[in-house]
Amino acid sequence: MLKGTYMKWNQRALKWLWWLVILGMLASIPVAFERNETEQKTGRKVEFVFDYRNLLEISDLQTDPRKFVLEQLDEMKQHGIQSMAVYEATLNELKLGRRIELFTSHEASALTQTPISPNENFTYLLFAEKESEQQLQPIIQKAFAELNVKTRAWNYKNQPGMIIEMAMEDALLKTMDPDPITLQLLKEKGYTIVIRLSNRRAFNEARIDELLGRLHTLGIKRMIIDGETVPGFVSDKDLHNLDLMAELMKKHQIGLASTEALYQKTPPRGFNNIAKKIDYNVVRLHPLTESDSQKLMENITPEELKGRIQDYADRFLLAVKDRNIRMIFLHAKAVKSTDKGKILHPLDSIYLTLKGPDGAISQIHKVGYLSGPATAFVPVHSGWQPVAKALLSIGAIALIALTISYFVPELALAVFLLGLVGSAGMYVWNNSLFSQALALGAGTCAPTLAMMFAIRTARNKLNRTGEKRWMFAAVLLLRTTLLSLIGALFIVGLLNQITYSLVLEQFRGVGILHAAPIALTVLYWLLFSDDTSYRDKMRRVQGSLHANIRVIWVIVAVVVAAAGFYYISRTGNEGQASSLERYFRSFLENTLGVRPRTKEFLISHPLFLLGAYLCYKYRSALLLVLIGVIGQASVVDTFAHLHTPLVISSIRVVYGLAFGLLIGAVLIVVWEIIARSWQRWVPRLSE
Repeated sequence: MLKGTYMKWNQRALKWLWWLVILGMLASIPVAFERNETEQKTGRKVEFVFDYRNLLEISDLQTDPRKFVLEQLDEMKQHGIQSMAVYEATLNELKLGRRIELFTSHEASALTQTPISPNENFTYLLFAEKESEQQLQPIIQKAFAELNVKTRAWNYKNQPGMIIEMAMEDALLKTMDPDPITLQLLKEKGYTIVIRLSNRRAFNEARIDELLGRLHTLGIKRMIIDGETVPGFVSDKDLHNLDLMAELMKKHQIGLASTEALYQKTPPRGFNNIAKKIDYNVVRLHPLTESDSQKLMENITPEELKGRIQDYADRFLLAVKDRNIRMIFLHAKAVKSTDKGKILHPLDSIYLTLKGPDGAISQIHKVGYLSGPATAFVPVHSGWQPVAKALLSIGAIALIALTISYFVPELALAVFLLGLVGSAGMYVWNNSLFSQALALGAGTCAPTLAMMFAIRTARNKLNRTGEKRWMFAAVLLLRTTLLSLIGALFIVGLLNQITYSLVLEQFRGVGILHAAPIALTVLYWLLFSDDTSYRDKMRRVQGSLHANIRVIWVIVAVVVAAAGFYYISRTGNEGQASSLERYFRSFLENTLGVRPRTKEFLISHPLFLLGAYLCYKYRSALLLVLIGVIGQASVVDTFAHLHTPLVISSIRVVYGLAFGLLIGAVLIVVWEIIARSWQRWVPRLSE
């Protein structure tokens, strides 16, 4: 009796579960609209920042360092670099800037021709000019006093200086407040200053407050963390200093820049905490590293150099347009070239990267962005979004239950009810994990469900005549893709948080999102796509397990495993591409503006189309349809890259479908030519 009642309600549930999925889809649309508003109407300025310390290091190898710095500051301004990144001062940096000169005890003894105690190993310092003495001496004294290191006056031939009672190698590592002379120079040159602060000095609220206040008066609004921990970080449990640091940053209106994960595997410790406390006043940063700049100075032909310059320009455009990057951080390093017998630096090539014939800045302007100090996104987030996300959550659970029902129909209602209870508990325990789990479940189930429908539809067309096969194939591909995009709607709706756009939080399980639909679709095709009893399914499995293994099976299994490993290794941002593939990608990007995914338009969509076309005649054509699951999983995964603007992801999917249909049509034409030629010529050859 109880079982009969459950089965009756379970049968009814299969109908209204679809209505819950549709309700969730409808709820996701306004959420996606507000995310698009955030991406398209806020944070539209792109800032090019140069590392001032790198400029000093290059100047140190020039004949007239100060003149070189001033000339390059003018050049950079003309070539679109609006900002300079300035570090906390060190003795070494002050020396590079020609503010001071340093000597060890031995060198000072030789310089002054006076004996110094053999037990002394101090640092001797001379100021280059009166301005340096007036502005830098208090900063140096203050920094070493914090370390309980004694300093005292010293001079040589009426040139003022200091003695720091610390070994030079140690003293060179100590940080102090940024060089005020440099800050003033850059301000007069019209540069926006981006400050780089570290956690190397003991945290002192009064000192930080005074420093940030001075930086604020200079118009500094953005900070890049220098080192592995943010200023004020003690441990993951002791957040008191971080709270104070965040309050001071908000007080002085200074935000953060977050380095792209490709170049900084883990953010500085404490970064996410402080970002949350400053209301996510954060912009994403893409670096041109020193090793990147060295590639512009290798012994290559002018044409090869021109190609590398263009590659970097395209790379900057892609970072801004496809990954919501708003700050490009330029590094450079001089090298000694034995081939050319001189010191080389990459600055001229970097200038061409920015303002060459197809420079990054003009390309960025063409796609609707402006040059200027980077500003953070201002999230558009209406008060009704929590209600929408509640509907999305219920819809995602319903979608998961429906997918399971295509394997075991009797479990639909039970899975849905258990999903509601379990999700409620997970929401209370960890809201972020709750959203990610449901997004992953919906993102996996939607393409799986779409492919199960496609397999059933294609299988039912065998031996039918009088239908337009090419029309059926095209409609089936479009319908399957639209069903797969249900998963994209749930991912976008459930994970609409600024933390994902800034990659402060990442959507886990992208590898599962690629592999699970493939595995589930193959399982459905092997065991569940025909109407057989569970006993027959078990007999089929047992028969497979007891079958004699042939060499060809082993070879096929190895090939499939290798292809699967390669497929998974190529997913995400860390997959490696060959030089030919990078060239092909660059060609597509430059030609179309948005690059469609190769596995969609070049492989899975065309083969799906060909398989759907051939399923009228050949049962084995279903294998080609089955390959289409790769493209369907990829369509959903495109929207799982939450740092990519929705407009770009949508265009990418449309391009994939359009070109996939064209290439698939070509495959169908080629197949027809080969098939008809075969039918015409084989009988003649046999005669």
